[in-house]
Amino acid sequence: MRLISDLHVHSRFSRAVSKDMTLPVMHRWADYKGIGLVGTGDFTHPTWFAEMQQKLVEVKPGLYQLGGVHFVLGAEVNC
Repeated sequence: MRLISDLHVHSRFSRAVSKDMTLPVMHRWADYKGIGLVGTGDFTHPTWFAEMQQKLVEVKPGLYQLGGVHFVLGAEVNC
């Protein structure tokens, strides 16, 4: 099985990211580009996390879905 993923993603709550970076837009572009698994980015941001809880459906522990695209919670760690 071939799986194309993009795990380095930022939400619209991150600096220098488009305010249009919403879950439906991420889903639409991932689907268009053939990406089956997308990281959510910035999952520790309270407003973004609440939005994810509202729009994503958990299909397996730690694996969420919107339409035909799967999502995993993600955040960037900077040392």
